[in-house]
Amino acid sequence: MKITQDARDTAAAQGVSEQEALAKGMQQKAVEFVKKGRTAQPEPFRQPEAD
Repeated sequence: MKITQDARDTAAAQGVSEQEALAKGMQQKAVEFVKKGRTAQPEPFRQPEAD
């Protein structure tokens, strides 16, 4: 798959193993996610109030 090949190419360019490149990429995405104010835990469902 293209994604797998892109991950291999990135790892080779960075001179690290595929696992290290993937871990680094996931860490970068996690930082972006938090900076945008998002969390991994969804807010609890609340029933809409009846009018």
